[in-house]
Amino acid sequence: MTKRNLYISLSITVMIVLMAALFCLTLLHGSVKIPFESVLKILLGSDGEKSSWTNIVIQTRLPQAITATLCGAALAISGLMLQTLFRNPLAGPSILGISDGANLGVAIVIMGGGLLSEKIPMLNLTGNLLLVSGALVGAFSVLALIIYLSARVKNAVILLIIGMMIGYMASAFISILNYYAPANQVHSFVMWGMGDFSDVTLQKLPFFAPFILLALFFSVLLIKPLNALLLGEQYAINLGVKIKTLRILILICTGTLTAIVTAYCGPISFIGLAVPHVARMTVRSSNFKLLLPVTLLAGANVALLCNLLTILPGGNSILPLNAVTPLFGAPIILYVLLNRRQQLYFE
Repeated sequence: MTKRNLYISLSITVMIVLMAALFCLTLLHGSVKIPFESVLKILLGSDGEKSSWTNIVIQTRLPQAITATLCGAALAISGLMLQTLFRNPLAGPSILGISDGANLGVAIVIMGGGLLSEKIPMLNLTGNLLLVSGALVGAFSVLALIIYLSARVKNAVILLIIGMMIGYMASAFISILNYYAPANQVHSFVMWGMGDFSDVTLQKLPFFAPFILLALFFSVLLIKPLNALLLGEQYAINLGVKIKTLRILILICTGTLTAIVTAYCGPISFIGLAVPHVARMTVRSSNFKLLLPVTLLAGANVALLCNLLTILPGGNSILPLNAVTPLFGAPIILYVLLNRRQQLYFE
């Protein structure tokens, strides 16, 4: 085994161990202090010393840890594929307006529902199921529009700009709703926009996890054409890759991952943008056979770590998720911008 292969194997092993450690810490650490022995007993099926401890571990911390792991992996893989498709190191899951579409869907449910409730008191358009449904409808509507336009627009840069313009239009509609909506509804929308892994309960996991896992599995099937795309579209075409089809498949995969995560957890910033660069700096290669699994593990680790950092020590206060993720992501992006010549972006 060469030094390089040994280094990559060691890096993957360290990431797996770190992910397991962070997952366990998520189960142990929280605003309520629960002894390690009690957490272990609860996970093994025994009752905790207090019934509330069992409820906290099984109903709150366990699904939160699973959600953070899946969301981190999903956003990181989405960012990696979009950066490869558009050959742009600053492309991320929110760049195509899909997150903005989800935001608009939730804004219509929360703030639009608030406006209707004022006019018709008997009509109440609030509720978690409606929020998720609104986010999914908004996200997949934008995704469908992007896929339709991708079949007509040959230039990836123009498609990127179109996605940004769609995002700006969605943001404009949100601003209009924000202006007319009641203050309490605006506050609810702002809180949703701060991101939260704890909204996915144990009952919601069977609806959330399978879609994420299926899309992640689908991304693995795209490794070979993505490697060909790294060498340029013309080279990929010579190898038999259908660029238009590949573009649509990437958009479907990344769009689904972004839509599901945003619908259930809110718009989470920087993980999809920054983590692929961390993975590239770790493996020092753009080969997707190495880069994709490292990106997946790195995304899960970062999401778990950010989730842990939201819980302030010595109190019951919990920070918004999007107050923590920029503290990690922004320095990474600044480093990439300031040292772009040294980045092994496409080899």
